[in-house]
Amino acid sequence: MLDHLRIHQQIIYDLTVRHLEPLSGSFERLAYLAALRDVATGEYSHPYLCAIYNPGTVHEVIFKCHEELFERLLESTLAEQQEDLLKFLERLPGETHGRVQYCLQNSESWIPLQAPDYLKQLFRSNQTVLAELFLKRKPTAGLDG
Repeated sequence: MLDHLRIHQQIIYDLTVRHLEPLSGSFERLAYLAALRDVATGEYSHPYLCAIYNPGTVHEVIFKCHEELFERLLESTLAEQQEDLLKFLERLPGETHGRVQYCLQNSESWIPLQAPDYLKQLFRSNQTVLAELFLKRKPTAGLDG
């Protein structure tokens, strides 16, 4: 049992320090973790971590990290989410409209599969509101400015 806990802690450490910390914020981290999930199976995998640790254990850890990050993001205020999403959007290539459309098209995949329906609905609603805010923004207000 203690060995299992130690391995989980080491995977969390490796995932966090090597892969999540360098990212700009919660939305970028959420998109990154979601991209580690196989759409067909729902299994999470990471080439580096699975080469070192048991793939089943890696799946468990990434699954939990994805859920926790998603919930923490939704615990933040809409203004904080707006600021965080703005950082993410500014790192994407292209014009504002294209960046916002990219987020709207991909944000559904950022939702953990096991998230409660009410959190899924809140996330979708927040994404819609934030997209509208960004599309109405003046170019000098932080995006494309």
